[in-house]
Amino acid sequence: MLFKQQALLRQKLFVLGSLAIGSVLYLVARVGTLDRLQPICPIENNRLPLPEPEQIPLRTLQFKRGLLHELRKGNATKEQIRLHHLVQQLPRAIIIGVRKGGTRALLEMLNLHPAVVKASQEIHFFDNDQNYARGIDWYREKMPFSFPHQITIEKSPAYFITEEVPERIFKMNSSIKLLIIVREPTTRAVSDYTQVLEGKERKNKTYHKFEKLAIDSNTCEVNTKYKAVRTSIYTKHLERWLKYFPVEQFHIVDGDRLISDPLPELQLVERFLNLPSRISQYNLYFNATRGFFCLRFNIVFNKCLAGSKGRIHPEVDPSVVTKLQKFFHPFNQKFYQITGRTFSWPRGASDSSTEIP
Repeated sequence: MLFKQQALLRQKLFVLGSLAIGSVLYLVARVGTLDRLQPICPIENNRLPLPEPEQIPLRTLQFKRGLLHELRKGNATKEQIRLHHLVQQLPRAIIIGVRKGGTRALLEMLNLHPAVVKASQEIHFFDNDQNYARGIDWYREKMPFSFPHQITIEKSPAYFITEEVPERIFKMNSSIKLLIIVREPTTRAVSDYTQVLEGKERKNKTYHKFEKLAIDSNTCEVNTKYKAVRTSIYTKHLERWLKYFPVEQFHIVDGDRLISDPLPELQLVERFLNLPSRISQYNLYFNATRGFFCLRFNIVFNKCLAGSKGRIHPEVDPSVVTKLQKFFHPFNQKFYQITGRTFSWPRGASDSSTEIP
């Protein structure tokens, strides 16, 4: 028995010794190679320097969306804010209008870009005297937290038609980029009416038919005092903005195309904002049930716009539609000339010029 144990011990020692000798011989054989391999950098300096804020890869931002989401919910701590150098920035771009043109859809779609952070609510700072009197610091505090190199964007479509707004925004930032999203003017006016009508019906209130509001019963002409009509006269509002900002600071988005084929419109906005192209067809998928495109941030997180989007419009008398198209046509032509962007909007029955009383 003792003899067998000794033999087994000698066998184990032999195996271990062979392994040790083999390892030594391997290292000796590799010495020349090891001598030629130089470390990329000394061990103590093996950490790469942190990039400047504007150089942080966009891919990094994808992983930090969760933190920004927690901030929006109010769950992030002050220490997290400090460690990640998060700030509340004034917007470098604003979607100024137009109402029922697709401002919410545009804002949500631009938020797909990792370098864009959106204000969740309409702030109504520049068009509301009471809010404006609270000062620019109040406005900044309404902005979302972001990384210093990201672009904060807000949208308040009332800005486009409010007389005081261009000067107020100019005083804040004369080089700000301004986004205007437009739809065919008559369709936009009917959509505007439809939203108000739905609100009245929710409160069990009655409301006039669109035709009665859009057409002056005394003159049988287009009622230019009706707000839904005035808002669709895009060139009249834009001319007020051009007193403060050059046309190069505006980008016109086709709201009708954003519904049917959003990616080309979003790519144009990326270029206007000097952003690298990051929004792709992967981020946009058509929802047949809803009837428009929804958003895909990643394999986990998808988002569709609220159910109030895409309301069914009431039937409108075709003669009223034609009259409105005829009315808007000369203003549309001027809008094309100013902005350099042409749309295939209906001309109506005549090309005669129109004046606003």
